[in-house]
Amino acid sequence: MTIEPSGQPLEVPPAGTKRVNLALQGGGAHGAFTWGVIDQLLADGRLRIEGISGTSAGAVNAVMLADGLARGGPKEAQKRLADLWHAVSTRGQLDTMQRAVMDRLLSFFPLESTPVGMWFDALGRFFPPYDLRPLDINPLRDLIERFVDFDAVRVHDALQLFVSATDVHTGRLRVFSREKITADVILASTCLPMLFRAVEIGGVPYWDGGYLGNPALFPFFHTTATEDVLIVQLNPLERRMTPTTSREILDRVNEINFNSSLLSEVRAIEFVARLIDEGRLPHGTAPGEYRRIKLHRIALDVIGHDLTAASRMSTDFEFFEFLRDEGRRSARTFLDAHFDDIGVRGTVDLSAEARAEWA
Repeated sequence: MTIEPSGQPLEVPPAGTKRVNLALQGGGAHGAFTWGVIDQLLADGRLRIEGISGTSAGAVNAVMLADGLARGGPKEAQKRLADLWHAVSTRGQLDTMQRAVMDRLLSFFPLESTPVGMWFDALGRFFPPYDLRPLDINPLRDLIERFVDFDAVRVHDALQLFVSATDVHTGRLRVFSREKITADVILASTCLPMLFRAVEIGGVPYWDGGYLGNPALFPFFHTTATEDVLIVQLNPLERRMTPTTSREILDRVNEINFNSSLLSEVRAIEFVARLIDEGRLPHGTAPGEYRRIKLHRIALDVIGHDLTAASRMSTDFEFFEFLRDEGRRSARTFLDAHFDDIGVRGTVDLSAEARAEWA
């Protein structure tokens, strides 16, 4: 019997399948691209998802995927993700106020000068969320509690699940494991501080996890057997233009900030991998040994450069379907090109990702 890093017996996957961990970035409405990627991976059936790490919108996708797998397997996960994205769209059943708040929640970045955005911005300048929303109502709570059976998720030990949030007091990242995930944890991971009160868990206030872990990769290292991590990345690393307007500058600053923690982890992974290859660190899962992580990525790249911060607030279902279809296409392209590499080698150039420019 093979034992996985968590100490539990490791179930042998069916012939022809490979194990992988999923790392899901936040990015507001652009998370519909992640929905499409997951949908295609599940439909393909050749990848067995061993662990999921998600932040903000990525945390919502992650918990919906975990819920579906726990309650009915891949087909149920596909259905539940589709149901959720329909519910948060303009075709869903939210009332006018809930819709306005959901627009803001999905934006993840500041809104453009829309009437709803101007209304929220004007109120926000004079009233913090503690005054503006005295009842602390968050429409995402109703959706999450309606869709997710957290008891089923917490006991589904065939899958590791991690959700990131930011500790407001310490400024440190908090990663919640599957056994501790509740609706409050998902709300904490998606908590935009200018719109919602900090979410308190155990007396500790939390804000959006994207500030410090978007998404966090390190939880996989000692909890899953596979060393393959597939990142679904929504925020572009590079843009071949210099922002000149205030809006463009703010958008680019946000993109850089929300990728910074991921780049830091990639540098650490590259450093450890290099030391293992040089024989300076032992490779394995025993105490004192190190994992050699093989990174893969499906990115909202080509169309992502044409999208703006404003599109992160869209709740138009046709836009969600467009991103879903792009996610499906990107996942098919990745599997066609790199399925054979999984379990063998990483498909992200770690040295290029980790390299800093020196003058």
